[in-house]
Amino acid sequence: MGTRAGERRTGPKCIAIVGPFASGKTTLLEAILARTGAIPRQNPVSSGNTVSDHSPEARAHAMSVEATFATTEFMDEQLTFVDCPGSIEFSFEAEPVLAACDIAVVVAEADAKKIPALQLIMRKLDDLGVPRIMFLNKVDKAISGVRDTLKMLQPASSVPLLLRQIPLRKNGVVIGSIDLALERAYIYREYAESETAQIPDDDKARELEARFSMLETLADHDDQLMEQLLEEIEPPKDAIFDDLAADLRDGAVTPVLIGTAEKGNGVLRLLKTIRHDAPDIEATRKRLGAPDGNATVVQVMKTIHTAHGGKLSVSRILSRQLADASELFLSNGASAKVSGIYRMLGKDQTKLTSAKAGDTVALGKLDEVTTGQTLSSAKGGIKPLVTLMPPQPVFAFALRPKERKDEVKMSAAIQRLAEEDPSLSLRHNQDSAETVLSGHGEMHLRVVRERLEGKNQIPVEGHPPAVPYRETIRKTAQQRGRHKKQSGGHGQFGDVVIEIKPLSRGSGFQFTDTITGGAVPKTYIQSVETGVRDYLKSGPLGFPVVDVAVNLSDGSYHAVDSSDMAFQMAAKLAMKEGMAACSPVLLEPIMKVEIVTPSDATSRIIALIPQRRGQILGYDARPGWPGWDVVEATMPQAEIGDLIIELRSATAGVASYRASFDHMAELTGRLADEALNANGKAA
Repeated sequence: MGTRAGERRTGPKCIAIVGPFASGKTTLLEAILARTGAIPRQNPVSSGNTVSDHSPEARAHAMSVEATFATTEFMDEQLTFVDCPGSIEFSFEAEPVLAACDIAVVVAEADAKKIPALQLIMRKLDDLGVPRIMFLNKVDKAISGVRDTLKMLQPASSVPLLLRQIPLRKNGVVIGSIDLALERAYIYREYAESETAQIPDDDKARELEARFSMLETLADHDDQLMEQLLEEIEPPKDAIFDDLAADLRDGAVTPVLIGTAEKGNGVLRLLKTIRHDAPDIEATRKRLGAPDGNATVVQVMKTIHTAHGGKLSVSRILSRQLADASELFLSNGASAKVSGIYRMLGKDQTKLTSAKAGDTVALGKLDEVTTGQTLSSAKGGIKPLVTLMPPQPVFAFALRPKERKDEVKMSAAIQRLAEEDPSLSLRHNQDSAETVLSGHGEMHLRVVRERLEGKNQIPVEGHPPAVPYRETIRKTAQQRGRHKKQSGGHGQFGDVVIEIKPLSRGSGFQFTDTITGGAVPKTYIQSVETGVRDYLKSGPLGFPVVDVAVNLSDGSYHAVDSSDMAFQMAAKLAMKEGMAACSPVLLEPIMKVEIVTPSDATSRIIALIPQRRGQILGYDARPGWPGWDVVEATMPQAEIGDLIIELRSATAGVASYRASFDHMAELTGRLADEALNANGKAA
């Protein structure tokens, strides 16, 4: 005992602050920056004047919508904190941050409704192998005891939540905390350092019980400590601190500290725990698999486009040093030259001449560099250390500028926004001629639109994307099409007889010919198929035609006047007249949908599926996710557009879904009439 953790890890550290929406992450960051002297005072979130509220969108919606970086000094050590958004719609912001940080502070509270959101965060930390400390916030408002709260929160964590502090109460009011490792009491003072005190006699039994529980958990990973507990020998304090640090760095436990960030309470103990127990850049480099050697290695955590300074790539220096004007290489061998190194404090930047291993800095004007990329001073670059996998988009709208002159400007602005937020997806729908922007919820895309109109001064219009309806036929028909035109000189002549018949669903399009005797020369048969295919782009109902077979059975030609274009026109005429007689019918896409939801909301999810013309295929426990289910269903694509809003409303904001095309189905009645009218066709 006493040597598991080794020496205290010194040097710059990077700490991600994560937690469910409205748990107090931004408030905690403000308290940390005020306590360390980085800002003159702690600003309440309601003021809209916090370090994380530097964007108009964050202020307008009273929520963090992007990761915010703030570097400060504490006890002569440099700490960079990253306030990550809590809403699931902006959660992808945290992924490149967590990959390159040393430790995460998980801000939680005694709220059972937020446990599923907490579980999502803890699972992501597990996947990335990031050690974490939990800061149990708002203890002054908690009704239940802190140990009961931990029992409630434990299902969200795959490793034990290890209580390091218990509240100190007077007349039922939390006035401080008792540190179980130090066996010392701290009396809270608002926005100031707590006063050290002796543990009151009335609280000693409670402290001893909680402390023994902490030591029992630590003993699971330390045989010598286990022997001491069994023999009722008091373990040395330095050995206890060694176990706490070692188990934290190994990810074997999640130490839990308590406080009230709004009043600055508990912040100093959190800072000291980070300083003494958190791993350093060496551990992070090992976790990422960064190569040893003489090369500088840089991991990009976020991209920011500033109004005056251009593009900034906020990055972690994983090894060696980086000087301004240095040349770095991407994994594809391309090079980029650093033009400015900056320390970040929200929107404020301090210019540096260089950065060392462990520093988190913004690098200027790396135009070809994107979030998540790994850069190196080694020529040719190195293999990427991080692979970003954005979740499937769940909400979309078609976007266009209000003025056509802004089309190019809008396209460039969206490209910049997508650089800042890789979870955005942009595509052009050729069928509907729409530019479709997709993301992770209604608020996510609302913020994008606000940035286009505010930051980029581009007024835009948005509407739900067009549903890719198709049409097919129910009956068979035969039709002649003749195109004849004489206008002096060579005329135009094409004559075809075609048979049109329906195919089974999903068959697509088939073209054949049974021409005999050269009624239509072989050189023009391809022209007939071209004309047919051209017509099928928009059938009698106004939508692309599918599951149709066309056979060219007869026709005639003129030795002089026939041409490729004439037979294309004849084919289109035959299709136009023949299709109307084939009983055309509208088809809508049906999607296979997998919804992930907390189990206590499964019944609500199952109830809403039929309301959207969905058919439930079944549901089961989500593998490896205690307390979660997967609901499978089929649902028309037309009903999925705003599905995520209802799902998240029913699940405290945490449900999501994946959708994939399953089949096409006939659509008739009122809904078909509405689709046809929306497309400009009479029903």
